[in-house]
Amino acid sequence: MTGSKLKGKATNAATRDGRRRRWTLSDSTRKGWDGHDRVVAASVSCECAGGGSIAPICNPKGSPCQQDDDSQSDCVEVIRSLGDLPEDICRRIHARMPLRDAARLACVSRKFWRSWRCYPKLDLRQETLGLNGDLISKVDSILKNHSGVGLKELNIELSSCDKVDSCYISSWLRIAVTAGIEELSLFLPHIPEEEENCFPCSPLLNGSENSIWYLDIGICAFRPTAGLGHWRSLTRLYLSSVRVADDELEGLLYSCDALEHLGVLNCPEIVCLKIPCLLQRLRLLTVSLCRNLQVIDCNAPNISIFHFSGSLVSIFFESALQVKNVEMDCLEFGQSNIVLHARTKLLSYAPNVETLAISSPNEMISTPMLPSKFLCLKYLHISLIGDEAISPAYDYLSLVSFLEASPCLETFILEVRQPYMKHDSVVEDSSHLRWLPQQRHNSLKSVTIVGFCSAKSLVELTCHIVENATSLERLTLDTTHGCQNGSMQRGDILMESHRARLAIRRHVERQVPSGVVLKVVEPCSRCIMLNF
Repeated sequence: MTGSKLKGKATNAATRDGRRRRWTLSDSTRKGWDGHDRVVAASVSCECAGGGSIAPICNPKGSPCQQDDDSQSDCVEVIRSLGDLPEDICRRIHARMPLRDAARLACVSRKFWRSWRCYPKLDLRQETLGLNGDLISKVDSILKNHSGVGLKELNIELSSCDKVDSCYISSWLRIAVTAGIEELSLFLPHIPEEEENCFPCSPLLNGSENSIWYLDIGICAFRPTAGLGHWRSLTRLYLSSVRVADDELEGLLYSCDALEHLGVLNCPEIVCLKIPCLLQRLRLLTVSLCRNLQVIDCNAPNISIFHFSGSLVSIFFESALQVKNVEMDCLEFGQSNIVLHARTKLLSYAPNVETLAISSPNEMISTPMLPSKFLCLKYLHISLIGDEAISPAYDYLSLVSFLEASPCLETFILEVRQPYMKHDSVVEDSSHLRWLPQQRHNSLKSVTIVGFCSAKSLVELTCHIVENATSLERLTLDTTHGCQNGSMQRGDILMESHRARLAIRRHVERQVPSGVVLKVVEPCSRCIMLNF
């Protein structure tokens, strides 16, 4: 686990789609429509006709679906049967269809054409529209020809465009606000850093603060003012690659007392992120890749989930006892010793953490034994993932510090990904393995080590767990180093995988109690045959 980063624009759309069942068309219906170039091209361009009559373009009476071809006949029957349904049923069916299918159906049925003008979920991206032309003009035409009735979700992604005039954005936002939009996602084009895409706030003053509960904006400058009013319904706020100053964001948060999720990704102007105590409902805070961030000062009293990615900063939670789930990912910035930070500093702002995931590109300093305890920790996932080998100075056995400090720990996952190994191999080292004083880990039931290698200290850690985890039920040692399902690996990596399996046979297998399931994951036979 490398941490849950702030969801990007594509992920946001996928997440929203996943929360709802989708009504999809039969294969025969798709085949019938796809056979006609005009209908395929009109998958969205029925709206791009710019307000003209739809009949000359997609009149069902003149449609090639009336030809003798079997698939086209099937298409006609499906459309006729759908057209016989009551208007409200047609709208409910139409609303559950993917955008392109919904637009196609509108092009060949007058009833569904009327329904299309009330389509509730507009996902306007290059990928969903399937168009190679002027995306901005297409989006503009679709929104201007929408009736405004029933529009609840609007996702506009213009990152593939060169530039967009602010008057377009203002116009689109006015349409959405007038319709009573509930979910709004807007990503503007990438522009040179010295320029600024300003998100127009004025269209949001027309009562949108009463309807919008989901707001996701990106690649722009967001300069909210006090005139934005009180956002009574906003529960989800995500800012991605947004230029917003500390005081501007803090002022906005003061007017969002219903907020439950806050995500801040790659916002370069934020230095001190202040979360006011007014946000009583805020449960999830995600901060990722804000390169100038120095301080997170959170006074919201009920934060339970904290996800952080980037260079380490000063972190303060007013109600630290409420934080139960923490993910820290410092891979992007190449900062090392995150595991050390988690062991020495994390308890100061999350003493009752139950789920902890840490991702570090390297560790130079071994984890110290300390008297402090993670009394509530049940799930621990540590990922050491680097472009270079893990420093041979790092002692894997020192991770026992986490196990000894976590009396309730049930699941431990250690993930080691490195292009090659620098540690001393136990296969080539004839000295005895180290044994720590007996420490019972009575709650530990499942242990997984991904990237298991023959490093002596890693074998020592594994033997220590087997010897002292009295409730252990399953031990998984993955020696594939990424070689699975036919993916090829270098010969030296496969050789290390071979040494790892040899170390397991010599030192681990004989220690595993009969009641413990030992699973050793090996490289695929194809890789082994090709290299040896």
